[in-house]
Amino acid sequence: MSDLVVEKKGTTTWITINRPDARNALSRDLNLALSEIATDIDRDETVRAVVITGAGDKAFCAGADLKERKGIPASESGPYINAISSAINDVGAIRKPTICAMNGSAYGGGLELAMACDFRIGVEGSEVGLTEVRLGIMPGAGGTQRLPRIVGESRAKEMIMLGRRIPIARALEIGLVNSVVPRGQLHAAVEGILTELAGCAPLSVIHAKSAVERGASVSLEQGLEIERQCYDVTLYSADRDEGLAAFAAGRPPVYQGH
Repeated sequence: MSDLVVEKKGTTTWITINRPDARNALSRDLNLALSEIATDIDRDETVRAVVITGAGDKAFCAGADLKERKGIPASESGPYINAISSAINDVGAIRKPTICAMNGSAYGGGLELAMACDFRIGVEGSEVGLTEVRLGIMPGAGGTQRLPRIVGESRAKEMIMLGRRIPIARALEIGLVNSVVPRGQLHAAVEGILTELAGCAPLSVIHAKSAVERGASVSLEQGLEIERQCYDVTLYSADRDEGLAAFAAGRPPVYQGH
């Protein structure tokens, strides 16, 4: 049985971390496979959205597979660290909208993977945390950089420097997740977002995402220039013409993504 299950459903690719007995921990081989899959998805023009979730109901992802790393000296741990960092960064680099359906708790690399996605939906009763400092290390797959950008520097320091686990309800309060639903409603919540995305022009979504991400770490003046560059791509697209025609005719648009 594969540790990573990939299913194409219409224009959406679902990726399931399939190691429920290990709380869906990220092994080196799994990370290498995830990197390859993320790159392929980014290039596949037939994919308009991506959903990442975990198998079972114990956890979305417990983070790096510490049992795999047990006994490996620090001097030889580079390939493991590089694999998880690359996998998460490659997921974050997917241009299409990404949804993390967090079917349970997420710790360490599991939360770092969730933060690399555009939308995060949690389930009631779960919790999240970057607990690495309690293990003698620190977040090393984007946690110290993505978390402050999502929740602010002060709250990020509180979670990271104290290694705190917080209830999913608190994660919602600080904006770390977009919504929290009962476990049995997770799939429906994901489908709701996918339905909304289906009504939006794919090219517009891609470039809107790009403008937000590229503009987040530059000056307002530079960000406005990035926005205009992205806007101009959509302005001269066939989807823009279709959107206007559909509006005038009072019908739903049929976007082709170009």
